[in-house]
Parts: sequence; C-alpha cells; structure tokens
Amino acid sequence: MPRTKATPPPLDPSSLEGLALRYVERYATTRGRLTSYLRRKLRERGWGGEEEAAPELLAERMAELGYVNDRLYAESKAGAMARRGLGGRRVEGALRHSGVIGEDAEHIATLIEAEAVPSALAFARRKRIGPFATTQAERPLQEKQLGAMLRAGHALTLSRAIVRMAPGDDVEWMLVPDRD
Repeated sequence: MPRTKATPPPLDPSSLEGLALRYVERYATTRGRLTSYLRRKLRERGWGGEEEAAPELLAERMAELGYVNDRLYAESKAGAMARRGLGGRRVEGALRHSGVIGEDAEHIATLIEAEAVPSALAFARRKRIGPFATTQAERPLQEKQLGAMLRAGHALTLSRAIVRMAPGDDVEWMLVPDRD
C-alpha cells in the first residue's frame, strides 16, 4: 500500500524562526533570499499565528544578529565569479537576483570595476581566446569569441581588444592601472 505524505502543520512565529535559523546555518545568503524563502514556506504551509507573518522583519533580525550579511555575501560571490572569468554585468545581475541592493550594491560595484580586466583575461585564458589561442582566429571565429565574452558580461571595448590580440601577445600592459 503506497504511503501518503502527511501535511505539515501551518507555521507559527517559532516554527518560522526555526526555518530561518536552519536556512542561514546551511547557506550563505542575503536578506532578500531569506525573505523569499520564508514567503515560499508560508505559501506552502500557511500561517497559523495570531498576528500577521512578517518574513521581512525576521530577515532583518537575522541580519542584526549577524547571521546574514549582504555585503560579505556580495564580496564573496563577486570574487568567485570574477575568478571564473565572468564580467561585471553578469556579476551585478547575479547579485541583484540574490537581493543585494542599495549601499551594499554600490560598494561592490567599485570592486567589480577594479576586477574587470583580470576577469576578462581569465575568461580569455580559459576559452583560449586572443593572446591565449594557439593560432590567430579568422573573422567569423573572432565574432563568436566576442559574443562569448559579451555573454559572460564583459565590456565591448575590452572584449574586442582581447579578441583581436595575436596569440602570445603580452597582456601585462592591460593589468597596469592608468597613470594620468
């Protein structure tokens, strides 16, 4: 005889807080992601508390207690994505999707901009584009490579410069900051 799954009881304030605590202990997250997780659980199980459920306030409390830190999450995520060779637009989109907004997003934007060239070069190295290729690419292949770099979130001018470089060209000059 097949077993049926028992329906869990509706959430109350203590069980909602328990769900939040279990979530933040298992995952690095943001206030926005925690709030959407708690809202989803409320939709699935319903609310049995006396006052109105407030997942936003619970997420804020978790941040005040130090269990959730949007800026630290953003720095970690942006660094990991940059090391994989993803560009600024992709990183900013992923962080926005994770709920990193406001002051934290502004802070991380400067870090993303500073990593633009090393990230683009990491992507080119991984995909063997431009100076990391074994042979000079013809125009149709260069266009495909340019498209790949743009989809990875890199700026058009930077991507074009890397794609047009000859195999073995020195890339160190790109890593030196401008001296105006």
